[in-house]
Amino acid sequence: MNGSIENRPEKLQDFEPSLGEFRDGVIEGLSAPAKTLPCKFLYDDRGSHLFDAICEQPEYYPTRTETGILTRHARDIARTLGPEVRLVEFGSGAGIKIRLLLQALDNPAVCLPVDISREHLLAASAALARDFPDLRIAPVCADYTAHFELPEIPGVTYRSTAAFFPGSTIGNFTRTEAVEFLDGARKLLGQGATMIVGVDLIKNEDTLRAAYDDAAGVTAAFNLNLLRRINRDLGGSFDLSRFRHEARWNTELSRIEMHLVSLREQEVLVGRRSFPFRAGETIHTENSHKYSLGGFRDLAAEAGYETIDVWTDENQLFSVHALRAQ
Repeated sequence: MNGSIENRPEKLQDFEPSLGEFRDGVIEGLSAPAKTLPCKFLYDDRGSHLFDAICEQPEYYPTRTETGILTRHARDIARTLGPEVRLVEFGSGAGIKIRLLLQALDNPAVCLPVDISREHLLAASAALARDFPDLRIAPVCADYTAHFELPEIPGVTYRSTAAFFPGSTIGNFTRTEAVEFLDGARKLLGQGATMIVGVDLIKNEDTLRAAYDDAAGVTAAFNLNLLRRINRDLGGSFDLSRFRHEARWNTELSRIEMHLVSLREQEVLVGRRSFPFRAGETIHTENSHKYSLGGFRDLAAEAGYETIDVWTDENQLFSVHALRAQ
């Protein structure tokens, strides 16, 4: 133990997307025939806190179900990863689930939480450092879907590399995007690396709709916050009262879609650009794809991974996959 010496995270590696990237993504998405906005920009500091609140809603089964799986099988996962592992967490958020894994691991070498929200990442990393005083914490602020390099931390040696990607975030990608992400992660982590991935499973539509449109309106506030962020950072003129959140189940593509629906015909400015909206027209902000166990195993194989283990809950709501990079 370090005694009275306070453990602090390593210096932040900062690859946060620029304001220009945000502006370009918004202009491109709103200029499309079917308007969209990149879901990664939902996670400013306020959006990240709202997402943490979503995870606590009674309708939102993924967090508590995955947490249960990780609690029951943390030692199994730790044995799969082995001792002295360099552990990378994609989309670390508040860093709650990673604690279950870190507590079970055999002398982990270093933890590298990666998140797009700088302030949220710094706070979560400081909390991890306090809770694990003997563990090196090296935060990386980055869009993990884009190219970035993992920092080498002086004095850290490790036997293997693994990634932790919980929360069914893999479902935010289309199938093609998911394969591309996993392929990029395989190249980033190196041959023989292991990925622990949370994957939401196909289930009845009522359960899915409720999870993404909770009665307390937290998911609605999270979705609408993207318009608030555009107003704040890009000089937007969105009137949030003229849009509403809607969660739709797309049977053909096996996914929940989040939309912002225009409640009237209107015109919105982003900087000097003007965007017309028809009444009922939507901005498609996020997807959450649902998989069968076999369907995700096939997807992982296409990206160059062997599935070496899968853990699920007793109701088959959610799954955690251990993938080995070929």
